[in-house]
Amino acid sequence: MAELSTLARPYARAAFEYARDKQQLSRWAEQLATAAAVAADKGLEIALNDPSLTADQQARMLCDVCGEALEAEARNFIAVLAGNKRLALLPEIYTLFAQYKANHEKTVDVEVVSAFDLADATRDKLASVLGKKLERQVEVRTSTDRNLLGGVLIRAGDLVIDGSIRGRLNKLAAAMNS
Repeated sequence: MAELSTLARPYARAAFEYARDKQQLSRWAEQLATAAAVAADKGLEIALNDPSLTADQQARMLCDVCGEALEAEARNFIAVLAGNKRLALLPEIYTLFAQYKANHEKTVDVEVVSAFDLADATRDKLASVLGKKLERQVEVRTSTDRNLLGGVLIRAGDLVIDGSIRGRLNKLAAAMNS
């Protein structure tokens, strides 16, 4: 949703720049992931949106649930979000933060879906080729989807490479119907 992304971007950028300057990107990513998961919980989401709670109470509640997973700086960040009525943005803030971190570290997570289990050598070769093409360090996750018939479907951020037989058949059908 573009609106959430627009609202979350300045907070994600501020958190990223702070963490980068303090050389704590991984630590902040973990803390934001925890806070985002807690904030996304339906039960807690209802409590955090309770109009009878002050911003300080909402922030304290979220931080208490997160427990020791949050350090003082992350707790302050959550207090700022609560004060601006932006706690609901935590999942989107984390997503944007993770993107900024990956761009900074020149890494990308790649999902490879295939019709059959890929051999380790094939997965490693694919990671090498994609790493050169994307000019990034590639982390490959594989899964199997028997509905593909054959070939692979590769997702790397916004890039989708559909080399599956099902994808090719769908393109052929669309071309024949136009």
